Amino acid sequence: MTRLSVVVAGVMALSQPAFALSCMAPDIARDFQQAAQSDDTYIIVKGDLFFDESDLPDRVDQRTSRARDSVDLEGWLAGFSLTKDGFTKRFERDVILRVSCLGPWCGGTVKAEHLAFLKQEDRQWVLQINPCPGMTYASPTVEQEQKALACFRGESCQAD
Repeated sequence: MTRLSVVVAGVMALSQPAFALSCMAPDIARDFQQAAQSDDTYIIVKGDLFFDESDLPDRVDQRTSRARDSVDLEGWLAGFSLTKDGFTKRFERDVILRVSCLGPWCGGTVKAEHLAFLKQEDRQWVLQINPCPGMTYASPTVEQEQKALACFRGESCQAD
């Protein structure tokens, strides 16, 4: 093996963990449009999310590039669902946090206030947590809340 081949092979071996997941910036309007176009039923809720953070998979596992399974965690969301008047309808329920992984990357979140698009599956509500952010927003801004309300009312709902 030539010296150049050894150097190239070494660089390639060392670069494996450096590959990064490329994600679009999260966007309430894009998430709203995705939910509206889906055959599934969604609601938008703003409230405090409670779950055992120690049950979350590691966000990145550099030791492997293989796909990892999604994990369902039990959680509780206490807040209000979105109506045409704003976040006004009481919502206090068990939710499933579906943490999905893409290769070595897994979604993650924290116990905090969230603005979340909840997907209905049978009689349960699922909060999707993906490696690329979206569909749930920890510590939502006033602008994000206003965008969700505008989309819900059928007003301007353009993705940024």
